[in-house]
Amino acid sequence: MTETAATTVSAEQTGREQALTEKVLASFERTPDARLRQLMQSLTRHVHEFVREVRLTEEEWNTAIEFLTAVGHITDEKRQEFILLSDVLGASMQTILVNNPADGDATEATVFGPFFVEDAPEIPLGGDISGGAPGQPCWVEGTVVDTEGAPVPGARIEVWEADEDGFYDVQYTDDRVAGRAHLFADERGRFRFWGLTPTPYPIPHDGPVGQMLAATDRSPVRAAHLHFMVTAEHCRTLVTHIFVEGDPQIEIGDSVFGVQDSLIKRFEQQPAGTPTPDGRDLAGRTWARTRFDVVLAPAA
Repeated sequence: MTETAATTVSAEQTGREQALTEKVLASFERTPDARLRQLMQSLTRHVHEFVREVRLTEEEWNTAIEFLTAVGHITDEKRQEFILLSDVLGASMQTILVNNPADGDATEATVFGPFFVEDAPEIPLGGDISGGAPGQPCWVEGTVVDTEGAPVPGARIEVWEADEDGFYDVQYTDDRVAGRAHLFADERGRFRFWGLTPTPYPIPHDGPVGQMLAATDRSPVRAAHLHFMVTAEHCRTLVTHIFVEGDPQIEIGDSVFGVQDSLIKRFEQQPAGTPTPDGRDLAGRTWARTRFDVVLAPAA
């Protein structure tokens, strides 16, 4: 007899279930692509084991299919519910960890998220990515170097973030471009730009993923963060965020498990009237500043 969390299963029943698993595994043996064969057989083993371990009911399986169908229906060119699902299950972050192994003091990677957009506008060094989006101005500066400490001149730096209301530009209906841009590091690997001080915000939770989080008593809120993607020749592409030191949501929990201790940075608040690094006139507003030094791992 096999003991499970749900019930006791007879040896005869266990044999029948295992025989089915073996039959499905065998059906993939002729797959020409070895990697695809490995993926399909491993997926089969894990799915079958899950069904058997929890003694999944037919009603529960039908509910799961309805849930995935709803995830597909709400997905469109501006909303990717499947990415949200992957994120909140930690699958996105686990994939990032597997594909970005530790390499000296290389900057840690984290989740890509669903709000990256190709062809963001280019800004000069010291430019402003906000595009008029609401929020506290924030000066961001740093360097890009490799794991040997050598500067990476010309590294392309993509940056994107939500506004202080918790929305990315693509979540609005007026086709605005705000809170995103790209720029290039100078000959010494240095970069600088104006953005917005990040604030916590909820991931879209008016759909099936949000319903799942509510049913499991989980918060949809992300810790405050600023997205980066840094690319350079002969270096591994880095997709990461920086997070705000002191943000209470870090302790509560980031809904997509993206926080790494090394990525938590101090955002120093500056009183109104404090001179800015580039002489910008902020009309008496407060502002913040932070530093993020990027270390790129060598390309595989």
